[in-house]
Amino acid sequence: MSQKFKKLQNQNDHSTAYGKWFATAVYDQHFIETEELAEFIQTQASVKKSDIKAVLDELGGALKHFFELGQKVKLDGIGIFKVGFSSIGTTKKDDCGAQNITTRRVLFQPETERVVVGQEKKGGKVKQKYVIMKTLVKDVVFEETYDTSLQPENENGDSQSGDTQNGGSNSGSGNTGGGTSGGDNGGNTGGDNGGGDNGGGGSNGGGNDVN
Repeated sequence: MSQKFKKLQNQNDHSTAYGKWFATAVYDQHFIETEELAEFIQTQASVKKSDIKAVLDELGGALKHFFELGQKVKLDGIGIFKVGFSSIGTTKKDDCGAQNITTRRVLFQPETERVVVGQEKKGGKVKQKYVIMKTLVKDVVFEETYDTSLQPENENGDSQSGDTQNGGSNSGSGNTGGGTSGGDNGGNTGGDNGGGDNGGGGSNGGGNDVN
């Protein structure tokens, strides 16, 4: 199995990437929901599906509890979840407070690992070359598709058709031409400095919004 993509052309004539083609992630309308996730986990562990589902059902409540305490939650092999928000800017420091906080969101920072890809000589010494890979996606294989039922999604998760308008992909394909989903660097999804006027609760670690 693989993550499917289509070739879409940038039609935004105000973009420096105008006219260029980009590989853009596409999806069907099916979600892997709790029941199906529990069934898969059951095949990987000696735990009954009913017990797994019960734990997964409680996960949202547990996250909510620790978010209300101002805590970050780290799930091994997955990443870090934390609260982010946007703030309205004020001229005076004394006027800035909790009342200025607007949009709340959940930021997700995927777990990463260092993968050695070779060696290089530098200053008479041999050093390892490595890249930082996101654990969850480092083994994902990509495949072009012509299936018309698979479409890119915008930042709200809604399907869209036609050529991409903002350079790169609006469906989260990352840094290829400055797509609005932003990929590794967070783009407009709150991963850079949190969005909003002051970037209130943003993540400098490349976290992405989870709505």
